[in-house]
Amino acid sequence: MLFYIKVFCLSFIISLLLVPVVRYFSLKFKNVDLPNDIKTHKGSVPLSGGIGVFLSFLITLFVVRFSTSFPTGTLREIRYILIGCFLILCIGLIDDFKKPKGIEAKFKFFLEVIIAVFMITRGFSISFIEPRYIAYFLTVMWIVGITNSFNIIDIMDGLSSSQVLIASLAFLIISIPSEAVYVNVLSASLAGSVGGFIPYNMSDRFKIFLGDSGSLFCGFLISVISLGVGYSNTNPIAVYVPTLILSVPIFDTLYVSVMRIKSGVSPFKGTRDHFALRLEMMGFDRKRIVIAVSVFSLIVSFISYLITTVTLVYGIFFYILVFVFFIFVAKVISKIKMS
Repeated sequence: MLFYIKVFCLSFIISLLLVPVVRYFSLKFKNVDLPNDIKTHKGSVPLSGGIGVFLSFLITLFVVRFSTSFPTGTLREIRYILIGCFLILCIGLIDDFKKPKGIEAKFKFFLEVIIAVFMITRGFSISFIEPRYIAYFLTVMWIVGITNSFNIIDIMDGLSSSQVLIASLAFLIISIPSEAVYVNVLSASLAGSVGGFIPYNMSDRFKIFLGDSGSLFCGFLISVISLGVGYSNTNPIAVYVPTLILSVPIFDTLYVSVMRIKSGVSPFKGTRDHFALRLEMMGFDRKRIVIAVSVFSLIVSFISYLITTVTLVYGIFFYILVFVFFIFVAKVISKIKMS
């Protein structure tokens, strides 16, 4: 555990030092985000925070690689994951520079599906479902869905990045007993890199956004990390724990999609139907929303950990408890009229 704490601290420090540098070049090359109907920030904000997070993550892995000894299999797994992360980062970066239109949604999804299939060919897939072709299909849906869910939820300072931080720490803690080295190292490094980014994202003076490059990269990495964790030997339904750990971005993605379709709007079209924006309309300020959602995610992550240790009956109870809560939230916020 001490080793992973060191990895976290290293990536955190690198990120703290590197993000301001990336912010400077983001301003210089005019890679900035402007306010619109959904994004209500003031003025132009640098949009390359994801590059800072990725570089911090990459440098940390480089340092760890040459300061410790990894099994050959672990190095191979990390190498393939880095290839996928880089490709996703490039898609997001192109999307950022082409704003306000960005890459056409269908084409972007097509590219993400190709990358997901590549990860499957490298051995990253859902392992508990048969026949295998169904498992592969669900794996593609999982990777593409989670990748975009962190992009969809990135509509408020600190919201998406805090979810990445909590999720990566949750996967780290749950995976430690299984000794999945590559999962642990990637989780600790990602958590530290995002942790060093959050203070700037929440700052008024030195503000910087993750951008599509950062949210897509983080979502993709989290989706692949979740596939490598051994969840429980005693509770068969513990394999569904990732849906709880990532329940906030999953809920927002499903919720806005349903609300848009009900309104006759394409689910790919940006609207103000996000649960966080509806909470804001109820009178909550943004920082309190981010803090409240983070606390909720911490609680659900703890419940997820409990599910990996308890019997089947208690596991089912916890799943139902979280599901009922989200149904309740959906009904309450659906009554809010968005202007």
